Amino acid sequence: MCLFVLTRLPRFKEIFQKGTYAPQELAIATTIFSLFAIFGTYSGINVEGSLVNVRIIAIVSGGILFGPWVGLITGIISGVHRFLIDIGGVTSLPCLITSITAGIVSGVIYRRTSGERRWMAGILAGMACEALTMLLILVMAQPSSLGVDIVSKIAFPMIMSQISVGLIVMLVQSVEGEKERIAAKQSKLALDIANKTLPYFRNINPESLRTICEIIKEDIGADAVAISDTRLILAYVGVGEEDYTTTNEIISEETKVTLSSGEITIRNDDSDYVNPEIKSLIIIPLKEKGEVTGALKIYYTRAHKITYSLQAMAVGLSQMISTLMEVSRVEGIKEMANKAELKALQTSINPHFLFNALNAIASSIRINPDKARELIVNLSGYMRYNLELTDEFIDIKRELQQVQQYVEIEKARFGSRLNVLYDIDEIQVRIPSLIIQPLVENAIIHGILKVRGTGTVTISVKDQGDNIRVGIRDTGAGISEETIEKVYAGDMPENKIGLFNVHQRVKLIYGTGLTIQRLDKGTNIYFDVKKEGL
Repeated sequence: MCLFVLTRLPRFKEIFQKGTYAPQELAIATTIFSLFAIFGTYSGINVEGSLVNVRIIAIVSGGILFGPWVGLITGIISGVHRFLIDIGGVTSLPCLITSITAGIVSGVIYRRTSGERRWMAGILAGMACEALTMLLILVMAQPSSLGVDIVSKIAFPMIMSQISVGLIVMLVQSVEGEKERIAAKQSKLALDIANKTLPYFRNINPESLRTICEIIKEDIGADAVAISDTRLILAYVGVGEEDYTTTNEIISEETKVTLSSGEITIRNDDSDYVNPEIKSLIIIPLKEKGEVTGALKIYYTRAHKITYSLQAMAVGLSQMISTLMEVSRVEGIKEMANKAELKALQTSINPHFLFNALNAIASSIRINPDKARELIVNLSGYMRYNLELTDEFIDIKRELQQVQQYVEIEKARFGSRLNVLYDIDEIQVRIPSLIIQPLVENAIIHGILKVRGTGTVTISVKDQGDNIRVGIRDTGAGISEETIEKVYAGDMPENKIGLFNVHQRVKLIYGTGLTIQRLDKGTNIYFDVKKEGL
């Protein structure tokens, strides 16, 4: 019951939720479980000079939950205590030996047993240690008949009481499980902030960065928020803002450490910070392609405000900001593009796709960080491809690489619902840029996702002699005849111009636009590229 209450207190709850512990936190855990173990001794029932108690439960639970040092030290403290309060007692020495043994065994379980099996291993270890106690009592007791009498009365309740080890481990692990729920909630908050700030990343300047900091500060309840590059404070809002009215140079050592190491800096009770009003802070590096390009800094005027949930949210938010800032830089390249039609098509694709990609990244950040990083790389490559083009005609292999990056992001979103096949002949040909991806997107969004179950999109590039046929076939809902007629007639609504844009571009360049066919199950779209015209 005491342990349950502790898991509800924010300060202790944060300790129970961590996977790795600072020395101070291990000391707190050792103190807690040592007190439980000593209390277990004092609350024991005297039977023929022996105590029926729950000391071993506290030792094994502490070691399994917090590691070998907590288990061993708790075992030594509680074992020595048990020995000293009953020096010369029949069971004092056996209890000392098994208390230390329990601490060692629990540490081994922590190191070598997976989390989902620890509760069962804890029960077995506790029972084994109590069984060892009984054996030592039988061997050491004088006269031996006294040992037999004691063991016959206390063995069963003490051994069976070790079931409580499993219950305690599962109780604390249920608190640890809240990490996933907290991570999901904080990822959603990070995504909401990213959505709000997205318009301001399209044109990064001091004013837009200041607005971004204000949004973050308001949404997370911080006292100050700042964004810096590797040399200067780009924007600062909140407490301490006056320090940067005359200079925007980075002046805190904490920020410099984060920028040089690439590691998160957390201070939860900092009285030595450059601004004495700041008591808690977290500084997260912003990275692009693995290189530190700046930092996101969140400040509070109260101590111990950097909780696990805030850290989870801040890390997710920093990853999104890194992506948005990289996209913003690529957006600047886009503005220098010479092709008006290509620029218009890019503008219609990027904002629509970016939100979907950010959702996929947000959902992967805590569950599968490696997958999240892979998706960010795919997104960066996809956006860079879209925005760096200066020539409408590119090698088809480059175009297909961009399509594959897009597909990987969509597969992360829709999982087993989406299957993509490639049927590509080995050819050398140049085609209009950004002409296959909109057809693939159309097949996924308006085809596969409109029906239940798994759907397949087949991307084919086939050499047909004089022509090369590029086709996209899906097994989805199937395009309506009305939509086909509107594409051919140029009568598409403004919010559904992706397919029409591709049709018009192909028709303008090759004389014949897309061939669109409704199948019994799905849609087939293709166009032919004449070799002599390339």
